[in-house]
Amino acid sequence: MRTQITHLFGLKVYTDESVYVGEVEDVLLDVEGKKIESLIIGKVNNDLIDLKTYKGIKIPYRLIMSIADIVMIRHLQGAFREL
Repeated sequence: MRTQITHLFGLKVYTDESVYVGEVEDVLLDVEGKKIESLIIGKVNNDLIDLKTYKGIKIPYRLIMSIADIVMIRHLQGAFREL
């Protein structure tokens, strides 16, 4: 299935343990490799991650499990604060 990159913007991001992470704000491309490198996540769940002065986080594409109405990523123990 093919889709436009612009359809990713605004999708909500959850871990496979149903934890809300944030929303897709931008997409980082590897133009030479012709692939998506990572998703830039904004409106981050402050209970999950303390951003300090940063505005978002970068999720490597290898962590993405599926993209449909939402983006589902692998939940990495230790990467996020325990809720």
